[in-house]
Amino acid sequence: MRGKARATVSGRHWRWACAASALLAAVAPLALSADPLGTVERNGALVSVEPYAPGIVRVTIATDRAEAEAKPGYGLIAKRDATGWSHRTDASGDIFASSGLTVTVAAQPWPKPPSQMERYFAPSLPPVSISFAGPEGKPLTRMNGWEKAPHTVSDEKTFRVGANFADTLDTHYYGLGQYQDGVLDLRGRTIDCRHDYDRPGGESVCVPFMVTDKGYAILWDNPSATTVSPGLLNATRFASNVGERVSFFVIAGRTTDELYAGYARLTGATPLPPKAAFGLIQSKARYETQGQLTEIADGYRKRGLPLDIMVLDWFYWTRMGQLDIDRTAFPDPAGMNAHLKSMGMQSIISIWPRFERESRWFDTLAAKGWLMKDKDGNPVDGLPIRSDRAGALIDSTNPEARAWFWDRIRDNIFSQGFDYAWLDETEPDLVPEGHFFSIGSGDRYRNVYPLLHTSSVAEGSARDRPDKRNLILCRAAYLGTQANGCLFWSSDVQSNWEALRRQVPAGLGMTASGIAYWSSDTGGWQWPNGPEAQHPVLVDPAGATAMAPSYRDYPELFVRWFQYNAFTPTLRIHGQRPGTALWDYGTAAEPILASALRLRYALMPYLYALGRQTSQTGAPFMRALFMDFPNDPAVKDLGDEYMFGPAFLVAPVTEQGQTKRRVYLPGGTDWYDWWTDKRYTGGQWIEAAAPIDHIPLFVRAGSIVPMGVVMPSTAATQNLESIRVYPGRDTSFTLYDDDGTTNAYRKTGGRSATLRWDDKARRLAASGRLPTGQSPEPLVKIIGQ
Repeated sequence: MRGKARATVSGRHWRWACAASALLAAVAPLALSADPLGTVERNGALVSVEPYAPGIVRVTIATDRAEAEAKPGYGLIAKRDATGWSHRTDASGDIFASSGLTVTVAAQPWPKPPSQMERYFAPSLPPVSISFAGPEGKPLTRMNGWEKAPHTVSDEKTFRVGANFADTLDTHYYGLGQYQDGVLDLRGRTIDCRHDYDRPGGESVCVPFMVTDKGYAILWDNPSATTVSPGLLNATRFASNVGERVSFFVIAGRTTDELYAGYARLTGATPLPPKAAFGLIQSKARYETQGQLTEIADGYRKRGLPLDIMVLDWFYWTRMGQLDIDRTAFPDPAGMNAHLKSMGMQSIISIWPRFERESRWFDTLAAKGWLMKDKDGNPVDGLPIRSDRAGALIDSTNPEARAWFWDRIRDNIFSQGFDYAWLDETEPDLVPEGHFFSIGSGDRYRNVYPLLHTSSVAEGSARDRPDKRNLILCRAAYLGTQANGCLFWSSDVQSNWEALRRQVPAGLGMTASGIAYWSSDTGGWQWPNGPEAQHPVLVDPAGATAMAPSYRDYPELFVRWFQYNAFTPTLRIHGQRPGTALWDYGTAAEPILASALRLRYALMPYLYALGRQTSQTGAPFMRALFMDFPNDPAVKDLGDEYMFGPAFLVAPVTEQGQTKRRVYLPGGTDWYDWWTDKRYTGGQWIEAAAPIDHIPLFVRAGSIVPMGVVMPSTAATQNLESIRVYPGRDTSFTLYDDDGTTNAYRKTGGRSATLRWDDKARRLAASGRLPTGQSPEPLVKIIGQ
């Protein structure tokens, strides 16, 4: 059974398995529920149909009624809602219908005796076929078959479970998490959906939520390692390594935003981060002393460069797992944080889930059973690969361990004035296959750790710091992890041009998975190392200290990476190099970087409004083009440009020496070049200028872009400098602001005003007073007149 130790666990595991079972109710109750809209039988197969909204349904298939009618797994928090649904039976089968979705469980005739060949090759499971149709009966997809094959995993007798769905040749598939393979469209690929830090192209992250361009999405409810083959050989196949049932959700919607609203309904809303999260986050692997960190913060202010957050990365502790601060290197952390706050800055500190055997907490955690275990019940201490894996992993599937972890963070670290946590290694880095959590085997719960581990800080902060808005820097995700206030990044990627190219589709795949806040380490994390430049270097490396002199084009790479990340949901500089601040890339790079940074801060009114909209709708604001241009076939597999909110089309430069690039402007609208205001007709490829001092950037006709005055950080009051209007259609944009740091906005709703553009009258009107208190009329700047 899901969610508890099974009776098939071997005798040597029995005592530990019983303890795991006893903890179940406190961790994530998966009690049986006998109230689906309908459970129908198909010759021994039980099919349960549970509605969650007019356009959302869950289907569970099993041979055991308890499994067929059990609740969903981890990360799924919505309650069933059968309002507006009906159930009838006719010759075609059982039909469950609402205004947004129709589910037909096909009738199955009594099976005939197998032929001689079928005796060897026919499947043993009773056949099940389920079709799904959207509004007006539009066919969406069909589940053609299911799988439940017995095998043994980590001494547990279980099953490999899966399902096959119909495909059409023009269906495109997106999401499933983060895969740094350089491709956006999943069609024709096979995705190994598991968290894997060591994936050759860069870390993979499994979020088993897949969106199509045909008006539906599939959420696969199984946390074990899962293989997904979208549109491969005329079918889409899901297969999970451990389970006793098939469980999945189908979400139907007229737009992709309706699909993301469904995902948010099922797994939780994406909270609005503190406003500082939208500013520059400065990090380095690592600041070794308090003086080094404050010197960098002071350097930004002395140079007049905006900065919001300083990050203290790992090894500030006396030993891995002490959960303390080395007072030799950081003699006054509270004073350090007070100094940052005096300059309008906040702080993030890295907190790891690992505990060295010699640390003060190891014996306590081991005695309580709060560490991940091997098959004999002993703590797993490191792995035989990669030299940085010493230490045992806290078992965050155990609610008592989670509470203990948060208490230490609150009392030992946040008490020193640190604002937010960076929970690194949330894959987890100690791979759980063959090992055991309190809730069961690491194989069964392979992908769930990021959700439960980050909930330790999310829940603890909500309880003990209720007025402070939460933020967690997270390295991996699962269904629902976005609701914990996580900002994700693509992990420890290489520092070369190929790695930069791979970031763009990887990020679009992650946001297509319902994970709105994603970015990458600007400049890459690994020590700067790349092949010799093949083209003239566009940024003179003179004065650069961030890399070895032989990597002459690294300042150019950093400039292009920074320009790209300035148009991702968060902007963070990080890396394993001598210096990472804006002035460490040479005298030629610094003014270019400063210009891009100031543009980011000027767009803060636009960015913060996008964040508020995401918190309300669940829709990401870094958007692959298929989301906004569903009728344009040219954008279906276009993964190197994207929309950034409703206005901007961003086309990052990812080739060394490049000063122009091909850009596709989607059809159905006109476009303005941000830099020149030149207007283009959509539905065409153009050759866009890409001089080193700017990124190709276009604005959709019929857009409103509020621009603020540049300020040193988001702690300062920011008035609007202008409201740019790009004519071409009637449009609106809702400005939003609040105090930027507390949760008061949840009750008061903040301050907002909707701007409306009448294209025919060429007039902008506001629904009320602007959040800044300014009058809109003097601020309006109509582009092209």
